[in-house]
Amino acid sequence: MHDQVEGPPDGGPAGDGTPPRHARGPAPHQDQAQQPPAPWQSPGRQQTPPAPSWGAQQGGPAPVNPWGQPAGPARGDVPGYQGQPPGSGFPPHYGPPAGSQGWGDAYPPRGPGQGGPGFDRPPGYQAPPKPGVIPLRPLGLGEILDGAFQACRKNPLATFGTAILLQAVVALVTVLLLGNLLSSFEVFESANPTPDSLISAFAGLGVFASVAGVVSAVALLVLQGILVIPIARAVINQATTFGQAWRLARRRILPLLGFGLLAFGAGLAGLALLVGISALAIVALEEYSALVIIPLVLGALVAMVWVSTKLVVAPAALMLEGVGPWSAIRRSWQLTRGNWWRTFGIVLLTSIIVSIITSVVSAPLSFAVTLFFGFSTSASATPDAMDSLPVLAASQAITALFTAVGYAFQAGVTSLLYVDLRIRREGFDVVLMREHEQAGPGTTDILPGGTTSFGHQPGGPA
Repeated sequence: MHDQVEGPPDGGPAGDGTPPRHARGPAPHQDQAQQPPAPWQSPGRQQTPPAPSWGAQQGGPAPVNPWGQPAGPARGDVPGYQGQPPGSGFPPHYGPPAGSQGWGDAYPPRGPGQGGPGFDRPPGYQAPPKPGVIPLRPLGLGEILDGAFQACRKNPLATFGTAILLQAVVALVTVLLLGNLLSSFEVFESANPTPDSLISAFAGLGVFASVAGVVSAVALLVLQGILVIPIARAVINQATTFGQAWRLARRRILPLLGFGLLAFGAGLAGLALLVGISALAIVALEEYSALVIIPLVLGALVAMVWVSTKLVVAPAALMLEGVGPWSAIRRSWQLTRGNWWRTFGIVLLTSIIVSIITSVVSAPLSFAVTLFFGFSTSASATPDAMDSLPVLAASQAITALFTAVGYAFQAGVTSLLYVDLRIRREGFDVVLMREHEQAGPGTTDILPGGTTSFGHQPGGPA
């Protein structure tokens, strides 16, 4: 056995005035002084760090500086504490606990996007569970957009198929109405159109705009309501087929249309009020009426945007929670409280993205179809408004296809926004995790949030 170097105990000054051992470095063993220093290894590859021979041992007292205060935590006080490297002058560092195989047994593995290599996780850290397309925690903008895309990609028939079907109905109605409208517009080609023919042409234009607008609004509302089901089920890793989505949504179609009627009635009442006040201002103020009408119109636009954002998740609440139209309105009003700007920003950004992508992709194709039908039409043929009907039909079909894809993605974002708002306000992630465990690995007809007793109860007060 080698002899050890004699010296004063750690923490006390030597009698000859030399500094304490922990200030000038540890007194190594003779055999350790002859060995070269071991090469540095990263914490993830270290196997079993050697116990230092200086200072306090495992579980022993911490070293003391010349002023009588502890120089730092002992090795046994903090998991992975290795102390200051002998003679290096660097601060204490940490490594894997003794006897461990790196960090793996002390801390659970890191999930995607939870930090880079070498990042020291706090003890007991666990990544949030992600059974489906999103992690079960408050979501960021990128996670909402990515989750909506992943949900649509995993359930293409239930999402894109439903959107294309409804947009095909809208395109068919639009083409039929356009054919009738173009026939009535032939009156403008005559030299002396009669007043009755002019009134008939403008009446046809009004009917076309009204019917096409109503059909488009109803199709968009139904699409947004139905697509809530496959998107929400994808959160708990449940696949949804085309028929299953319609079967689960059919009992909620009438309440969804009732919500649409309430929204339409409120908008019509607001428009009538705006027109009435503007007419009174014109009669009373005459040339100064613009001072009242312009601020009034701007205020009406701001109010419409604010109310629309407050009600953006009402269809999702109506479809998943089994509540009525008025309760769905109150639920959406409650969930967006304190999150209006964030909700407005996400909805606005999604609408801009969908509009740009749809226009960029569909415009060149529609132009190519127009050129194709233009070159294939005989130049000697008599010009007729009905000759342009095939061009309109083909262009409308292309536009409807890409619009349907955009609407499906937009409905997915709105559905995940509803899930995110419930997670932030009600701890909905706990409910989703429990429903994921109850659903199991198979495919069921479960609707997330529809059978929970945690947070908001379906049918209860909003």
